[in-house]
Amino acid sequence: MTASAILREETAEDHPAIRALLLTAFQRSGEAELVDALRKEGDLVFGCIAAIDGVIVGYAALSRMSAAFPALGLGPVAVAAAHRSKGVASALLRWSLARAQDDQWRAIFVLGDGAFYGRFGFRPEPAAGFASPYAGPHFLALALNGALPAAEGTVDYAPAFGRICGRPSGVSGV
Repeated sequence: MTASAILREETAEDHPAIRALLLTAFQRSGEAELVDALRKEGDLVFGCIAAIDGVIVGYAALSRMSAAFPALGLGPVAVAAAHRSKGVASALLRWSLARAQDDQWRAIFVLGDGAFYGRFGFRPEPAAGFASPYAGPHFLALALNGALPAAEGTVDYAPAFGRICGRPSGVSGV
């Protein structure tokens, strides 16, 4: 990743640039609408941005999940096309995972590519015991601060996911 990249938590001033990045990265409006709704409904716990020369080139959102223990949902994650395959998404994930761990969350779930997210410890096996509208081979989990407090139960993303995205296909903007 470019040495001049800065990773930090989003601020309200970043919202228009984040929206523009999401619209461009995914070439549709659903992810931008989702992040707006997560913020409005108080379910966005934090968003991490990567900025190079003051321009936001990457974004990762973590939102509250419905679970029997403190859990976050990762996504959307997006990187501007010109900055893909340069470590931006990896840096966003490392920053976000460290922040979630510091904040004492117990798990992060993601619907995505196992080859990419597996590099950060996400696996389908820990997620397999949980009933979720998003269950399947691309539903992955990562335990934080020890083992998962439960091996089964029900987990779900914030309500905005179902309303805006329906059942995601696992398509990634990274």
